[in-house]
Amino acid sequence: MARDIKLSIKNLYKIFGPTPDVALEYVRKGMGKAELLEKQNHVLGLRDINVDMRDGEITVIMGLSGSGKSTLIRHLNRLIEPTAGEIRFDGEDVLKYDEEQLRTLRRERMSMVFQKFALLPHKTVLENAGMAMDVRGFKTGDFESEARKWLARVGLEGQENQYPHQLSGGMQQRVGIARALVSNSPIMLMDEAFSALDPLIRSDMQNLLLELQEELKKTIVFITHDLDESLKLADHLVILKDGGVVQQGDPQEILLNPNDPYIVDFISDINRARVLRVRSVMTQPDQDGIEYAGDISEKDNLESVLSRSKGDTTLTFRVVRDGEQVGMLGMKELTRALVPTEASADKASRTD
Repeated sequence: MARDIKLSIKNLYKIFGPTPDVALEYVRKGMGKAELLEKQNHVLGLRDINVDMRDGEITVIMGLSGSGKSTLIRHLNRLIEPTAGEIRFDGEDVLKYDEEQLRTLRRERMSMVFQKFALLPHKTVLENAGMAMDVRGFKTGDFESEARKWLARVGLEGQENQYPHQLSGGMQQRVGIARALVSNSPIMLMDEAFSALDPLIRSDMQNLLLELQEELKKTIVFITHDLDESLKLADHLVILKDGGVVQQGDPQEILLNPNDPYIVDFISDINRARVLRVRSVMTQPDQDGIEYAGDISEKDNLESVLSRSKGDTTLTFRVVRDGEQVGMLGMKELTRALVPTEASADKASRTD
């Protein structure tokens, strides 16, 4: 069943410079980022962004440095004001909010997890976790039990009286996630939240986020420049380049059917077995009496199925959801899905 749209971005533009409205007309006529800077001395931040973010899903905004992803997320709570366009939250026009409505939006309806943790060094872990409640006027005693609950859920039970400098980077980021959860806001904005962490800790944090999301069904907007992270976390993936959307949709569909050489370059070296899911390559049973080698979940990655097959390409597995068959996957079809998309000629020429 389709989820309701929680956040909707329509025709959003952001241009940095002294006369953005004038520069906007050049952009609408087709002027690109480099030309706008050279001829008009303005910086194109975002160009005609149209994205719907559904309730209870993780929308990942991915792109290289300068693509506009951090600029985009800061429009959602109006830390940055757009040059043109529309932002709607539960159908309400966020751009029409007055100062009081904006304070409510930032304090109660949208929480933010930052790359650099943004913990207050003079406050304890418990006090940092309850920061959203503190700024709403609550005393520590009012939110202590809630803060302790979420600190325990993110693996920090017993650390409540520590200070940020006494924690590792991964532990500090767990405090940031707990803080967002204590606020009980329906939307979590996560701006490169895991990119400052070591690879193993980063993977643990991704798993923790998915585990919490399975239970809480928050609407999460996650910013990253890492394709593996995008494919692991995203329900809906949006890929930016030079301020514009190149492609968006189901990450599995994008991986299988890239529509632009820029994206082909991105995915050409990806470990497809690790990121492709059974649901993306399974087929419907086309005959009775098939001898299945076993049951697999539609959510399993192809790497796990390869491991189970032990290299036997004659096997066929039954794909199940909640105990019911929803498809089948033969090892020959799986193997074909692992053939990588060829990198663009432009990329090939750069590596010569």
